[in-house]
Amino acid sequence: MLSLFGNGGVSMSGKIFVLDTNVLVHDPNSIFNFKDNDIVIPFVVLEELDRLKTRRDSVAKSTRQALRNLDSLREKGNLMKGVELENGGRLRVEVRNLADTLKELPIEVTPDNYILAVAYQLMKENTGKQVILVTKDINMRVKADSIGLKAEDYESDKVNVTEILKGYDVVYVDDSVIDAFYEAGSYPLLKLQELSGKDKDGKWLLEGYENQCILLKVEKSGRSVLAKVKGDKVVPIFHQGVKPWGISARNLEQAFALELLMCDDVKIVFLIGKAGTGKTLLALATGLHKVLEERSYTKLLVARPVIPMGQDIGYLPGGKDEKLRYWMQPITDNLELLFGGDMENYEMWHDKGVIEVEALTYIRGRSLPNCFFIIDEAQNLTPHEVKTIITRAGEGSKIILTGDPYQIDNPYLDEMSNGLTYAAQKFKGQKVAGFIALQKGERSELASLAAELL
Repeated sequence: MLSLFGNGGVSMSGKIFVLDTNVLVHDPNSIFNFKDNDIVIPFVVLEELDRLKTRRDSVAKSTRQALRNLDSLREKGNLMKGVELENGGRLRVEVRNLADTLKELPIEVTPDNYILAVAYQLMKENTGKQVILVTKDINMRVKADSIGLKAEDYESDKVNVTEILKGYDVVYVDDSVIDAFYEAGSYPLLKLQELSGKDKDGKWLLEGYENQCILLKVEKSGRSVLAKVKGDKVVPIFHQGVKPWGISARNLEQAFALELLMCDDVKIVFLIGKAGTGKTLLALATGLHKVLEERSYTKLLVARPVIPMGQDIGYLPGGKDEKLRYWMQPITDNLELLFGGDMENYEMWHDKGVIEVEALTYIRGRSLPNCFFIIDEAQNLTPHEVKTIITRAGEGSKIILTGDPYQIDNPYLDEMSNGLTYAAQKFKGQKVAGFIALQKGERSELASLAAELL
């Protein structure tokens, strides 16, 4: 049967991937991640990108990058006829009247249905190749399945979330190991891995990545040591019992979290956990301590993405500042708690620019040197957005990303593909990075029970 691409437009090997608009917005470089396969961009996708490029948010930024990538490919040839990619694949923009194909779909013509029609027509015309619609839209995948079309989520940035949510490791040892640890002030990592053993695949049960938090415990006597990995050794945590801004750890996870937050050589920290585990409060308390008491940083900057649960921020009353005040209220509530209700003191530091609370949208493009930077609700950011933010960190800055990967308001993200877990997985093992998963709720017994049951 005649290929949709005509004379040589589709290669004889590989698969045909039809990309939805949201894939290009999610990852502007996605077109380069389909090695040795054909990529089809329906023309309506370009029209949707054109409408999105003028927005004043991260969507527009990603959109413009995607368009720049496509524009650079024009130098290699006509996009309608198809151009070769460096990874062995081939990309083509599909432009034609698909009215007859659209009639086969059960609902009215929409941009989504045009994309479906392109993929459906490709499937009919290329019986020897697998045609796959790639979309972040769950409903698009359901619609594709209903007409017999294979559809998949964009998988290249997905990670194993169970590895990220592990928290800390417990290694059971005997008293002699604890004694040797105290005597030397450290313990060889390899020896501890040998004590922990290997799994069925031959991998150490204790991974031993940099800054990994470990509890050494003697099961019979109950003796224990809070430790972490530094190089080829396991060392005691340096900040046990610390109370930044009067806040102390209520459990082991919080003790490990404070260790990572207090260590200036750990430049990026990921605090992951459900509501009420103390992620934001610990980060804010440490930030206030580091900025106002230790003077290790010149500014505390707290930001969160404006992705509201329910109605958009435009439905809130007032102008921009008043609207944002509603959205940033959870941060303000925590700061009020930390300042003991003395908001005049807080306002003084805020007016001086030492403490800044802002929506993430309004800090893009800024350089952030010597700053203690907290990004709250980071699970609502895409991997590309997180990359953009982290690469803005100036000399001497520290970045804290907090969030719950199971409480995502962005319709195109899930627990495996959001920027928080993606970045945590990619930074795992780096000397400047650390992460801890907080499991135990400390807000109240009712809040903990609600987070677990509801």
